[in-house]
Amino acid sequence: EVDSRFEGQVLIPGLIEQHLHPLLAALTLSMEVIAIEDWVVPGGVAQGVTDRRGYLERLAAAEAEMPANDDTLFTWGFHHYFHDKLTRQDLDAISSTRPILVWHRSVHEFILNTPAMEKYGISPDVYATFSPSAREQSNYAEGHFWEQGFYPVLYRVLPDLTAPERLKPGLEFVERYLQSAGVTTIAEPGGLVSEELQAALSTVLGDASTPFRSYFIVDGKTIAMQHTDNLIAATEAPLAWGSGKTAYLPDQTKLFADGAIFSPAMQMIDGYTDGHEGEWMMDLDLFAATFNTYWDAGYQIHVHENGDAGLEMVLDVLEAAQQRNPRTDHRTTLVHFGFSTKDQVERIAKLGAIVSANPYYVTALADNYSENGIGPERADQMVRLGDVVRAGVPLSLHSDMPMAPAQPLYLMWAAVNRETVSGRIAGPEQRIAVEDALEAVTLGAAYSIRLEDQIGSLMPGKLANLTSLSASPYDVPSEQIKNINVMGTMLEGTFYPAN
Repeated sequence: EVDSRFEGQVLIPGLIEQHLHPLLAALTLSMEVIAIEDWVVPGGVAQGVTDRRGYLERLAAAEAEMPANDDTLFTWGFHHYFHDKLTRQDLDAISSTRPILVWHRSVHEFILNTPAMEKYGISPDVYATFSPSAREQSNYAEGHFWEQGFYPVLYRVLPDLTAPERLKPGLEFVERYLQSAGVTTIAEPGGLVSEELQAALSTVLGDASTPFRSYFIVDGKTIAMQHTDNLIAATEAPLAWGSGKTAYLPDQTKLFADGAIFSPAMQMIDGYTDGHEGEWMMDLDLFAATFNTYWDAGYQIHVHENGDAGLEMVLDVLEAAQQRNPRTDHRTTLVHFGFSTKDQVERIAKLGAIVSANPYYVTALADNYSENGIGPERADQMVRLGDVVRAGVPLSLHSDMPMAPAQPLYLMWAAVNRETVSGRIAGPEQRIAVEDALEAVTLGAAYSIRLEDQIGSLMPGKLANLTSLSASPYDVPSEQIKNINVMGTMLEGTFYPAN
């Protein structure tokens, strides 16, 4: 039976966002957003800026508009390939008294001015306590901390970032945002390992009125760095943290290979045209040991990887584990899937891994990376989904919000069209069909988190989750998929009108 509220609309399985970060989205989109593209934020729309002069003018104006006190100016969206290099000294020129913290567009880097360094206690003595890898991925003199150097700073800044007056409204905004996008299920692989922050998430996303369910996957990287002797027991501890409509998925974990594509700090086989080097988010011996422990315990392992050299490392570790201790249906998930080769896609298929890709990389970065660091041939082949589909590799799409808008229809549009910000088509042979893209945000997404028996398609025995649209993605021109209106959703039989 079709509910009368859906008359004249198009019903599809409830849309799934199986890799995003609600906490990070709540924090970044609630601060001063000066990014390389427009973003919907609680106050409306933050307009994008793509040049250095425009960025510095916006940053100075934001500082000038703040009350004359010592509150920190938090801002997110800076990208050095668009806005040029930014240092502690540049920020001191804007204010030598107010703490300023710039959160890079990648969310893997901080740049702080001198007052911010002082406020958060990042002194030479504290810096000396960083691990060797963290110090290598930092520039103390310039106030710049990235990848492994980012985390010691994050934990010092976190109390201010997650203050209740900032966090709760931010999470409520994210909830409205996801409802408006037609999402009925989300998952966060690898969020911060904090029972306190998980409780804050559950307070907003776990209550009975939330129009979607939220699942979480433990960050095995953090657990491994803290609990090398009892990794599995420590990973199981957070399973009790969820409540209401939030829950942790058992026997799944997330690890991290190379650095962020938005930095760009991914590991590339042929390096970068500008001569800089990529980074590893986990030391390689720790990555292999942790992967093998989880593998032997029967876990599904989700791995953040972005560069083709990063992917090669992961496939080598996976292949060795498979030869040593063969497993079927392991669903090792290659997350983000920025750069790869066709041969690597064939190897993924052979090893039984699956791909969870972010197609927005092409839209946002292909033009710029063609000219900066990567080169046109490799930039146009990023996120090679056409090859993935042709190889029969299970595929899902995700936003990794705030890396991309958490709008599954927009992700479909990006994967089907591969249109860049300039309007050109990058790597047309890597486009996928509408049917494949729709499956990747429904049943494919459910499969990637082992929930395909409950959600992802409309059939007897599954949860009554659906999304109602103003038009069918099959019936509109592919360029218009992102403009289809979400009319409402149903979660387990309960109707939620469009927000």
